Amino acid sequence: MKISTVIAFSSLLFITGILDAQILPPVNEPLVLDYKIHDINKIRQVITNLGYLGYSCMTPYGGYGKTTCEYPIGSGHDYLYSGAPILGGIRGNKKLFSTADAWSNYSEWCAYEFYPTAEPWDTIWVVNRGETADIPYFPNYIPLADQDFVCRYNDHQIFIPDQVEPLYLDVIQITHAWSSSPYDEWILFEFYVTTTRDGLTDAYMGFYGSAILRPAAPSSQYIHDDQVYYDAERNMGVVEDLPGNNDDTIPGPVGYIVFPPEGMNHEDLTWTFDNYLMCDHYDDQQYDAMSKGYIHPPSTDGSVNDGHGFFRLSFGPLNMDIGDTIHFFVGEIFGTGKNNFLENADRLIKLKSNNFKTPFAPPPPAFRVSTSNHAVTLNWEPQSSDVNPETYEDPYRFDNSEQPFEGYRIYKSAKNIGGPWTLLKEVDLPDNIFYANTGLEYEYTDVGLVNNLEYYYTVTAFSKPDTASNFPSQESSKSGNAKIVTPGTETPQTVGQVAVVPNPYRGDIAYYEYRPPWERPSSLGGRWMEQDRRIQFINLPSPCEIIIYTLAGDLVNSIYHNNSDRGFADWNLTSKNGQTVSSGIYLFSVENKKNGDIQVGKFVIIK
Repeated sequence: MKISTVIAFSSLLFITGILDAQILPPVNEPLVLDYKIHDINKIRQVITNLGYLGYSCMTPYGGYGKTTCEYPIGSGHDYLYSGAPILGGIRGNKKLFSTADAWSNYSEWCAYEFYPTAEPWDTIWVVNRGETADIPYFPNYIPLADQDFVCRYNDHQIFIPDQVEPLYLDVIQITHAWSSSPYDEWILFEFYVTTTRDGLTDAYMGFYGSAILRPAAPSSQYIHDDQVYYDAERNMGVVEDLPGNNDDTIPGPVGYIVFPPEGMNHEDLTWTFDNYLMCDHYDDQQYDAMSKGYIHPPSTDGSVNDGHGFFRLSFGPLNMDIGDTIHFFVGEIFGTGKNNFLENADRLIKLKSNNFKTPFAPPPPAFRVSTSNHAVTLNWEPQSSDVNPETYEDPYRFDNSEQPFEGYRIYKSAKNIGGPWTLLKEVDLPDNIFYANTGLEYEYTDVGLVNNLEYYYTVTAFSKPDTASNFPSQESSKSGNAKIVTPGTETPQTVGQVAVVPNPYRGDIAYYEYRPPWERPSSLGGRWMEQDRRIQFINLPSPCEIIIYTLAGDLVNSIYHNNSDRGFADWNLTSKNGQTVSSGIYLFSVENKKNGDIQVGKFVIIK
C-alpha cells in the first residue's frame, strides 16, 4: 500500500559495525547522538535521536536517576521510565521486530536498534513557532506547535549480533509541545515510518511505555501500586496510581493515545493492548505480543519499585512495499486529578479533527532585569533586536484578527523556575472589550525582597480570545521564559561590613520551608539533606578569602570568593575534610585580596 505523504530523503550513510557491550557507542561509529528536553509547558520530557524517550547511556543526557518525564515541572515526579515506538512485520516467513527502547536483560549486548547516521545534521532540530527549518530530509519545515523537535533514525545503522534481522525502516520522529493552557499538559509524538528494503506483510506499529509512576518521595523506597488499563472509548493506555500508600503525591494519571494513519478507520484495524507479557527480545515473541489483537484487563502492581507499569498499544495489519510510508501520532497526556486528565485527553482527540492545529500564543517577550537593595526591576519594552509579541500574526484563528496580541503578565515564584507562580501584575491594550483595559506598561519593580536569595521571575504575553470559535486567550510559556534573580546591594570595595546570616544558625529550624527557601534542597525529588545546610557571608569584596576557625584556632574551612556581581558566599557547615561541624562558637577572618585589609568576626552554630 502506498501512502500519499511524500518525504524528501537525502542519501543515507550506511555504516555496519559490531556493537561492543563495553564501549557505547562503538569507537569506530561516528554517530551523532543527541538529546533535547521539552520544558516550555507543564511537562519536562527528554527526547533522544535514538527514538528512546528517557535516560540513555548512549546520549549526553546520561546520569541514571534523572527524571525523564517530569510533571509538573519542578515537582520531581517522574512518569515514564522509558518509552518508544514499536514496529513489527513479516518478511518471507520471518516475524521481525524493532523497537527504539533498550532491550534484552539477558543479552550480552546493551542494545538499542535505532540510530541516527553520522551526518552532522542528523541531530535533533529545534524549531519554534514562527520559524522555518531547512532540514535536509524535511525541507522548509514549519512547526505545528510552539516547540517542535525533529530527528530521524533507522534500524539498519549498526549490526547487533542478537538482532535476528532489521526491518530496514527509516523513521522521522517529530515531537510537539504547546506552551499555553489548555494545551500545555500533553506532548504529541509524530512518526513517519518508511520501508527501504524489500516489503513487509502484516506490519504492526504502536507505542511501548514503561510508565512506572515515581513520586518525589522522601525516600527512594515507596510502595508502588499503579494500575495499568485500556480506555476503550479513547483508545488510550492509562497508568494510574491507586489511592493509599506513600506514593499519593502523584497528581494524576498518565495516558497514551495512538492515532492511526489518516484515512484508516479505527474499526478496520486490529488493536492490541498488552500489559502482561514481559518477553525478552526475541523477534517472534515481541511480534506476537503486539499483533495478537487482544485487549488485556487491568493489571495492578503492589511490589516495591518494580512491576507491571508497562504496556504495548499497537495497530495493524498493514502491507508495505518498498518506499511506503506510514504516518501516525501518539499523544502523551497528563492532568491534575482524573477529571482534568480525561478532559485533556478529549481535547487532544477533538484537536485531531483540525489536524492538531491551534490558535497560538504570542512569542514570549524579551525582558531585562536589574537588582538593587531588597528589590528587583523588570523591563520588557520591545527593542529593535527583539521579537515583538505585539506584532505577531496567527493564521489559525477563526476571527481573522489582524492583531491578536492583548497584553502582558508578570509573575514571581519563590520556589522553582517551574513555579508555582504568583501573578504580580497584568497590563493590556486599552479601549477594547477584553480584560481590564489598563493600557500597556513595560516596567515593574518588586520590593521588600530578602537580599542574596534566589527568586524566579517571568513575563508572558497573551492574546485576545477567539470570539468566532470561543477559543480561549493563549499565553506564552511561563517557565520557558523564566529567569533566576538575586537581589542585593552592590559589592563593597573593601572589608569592614562583612556579616554572617543567620547568626546564630539553629539546627532545629527548617530553613528549607521558608518562602523563598533559605536552604534549597539539592537532591533529586526535593529531599532536604544534611549537605543542604547554609550559612552566608554577606557584604564581601571581590576577590577575598574567608577562613573559618574554632575558638581554639583550629582551621575548619576556607572559601575563596571571586565574583564581583555577588557580594556574598555560602558555606554548607562542613569542614575542609567534608565532615559536618558541631555546635559551638566559630571565628572567621575575611581578607581583601586587592589591598590586604582583614576583618574578623564570630558566629554561633546550635544543632
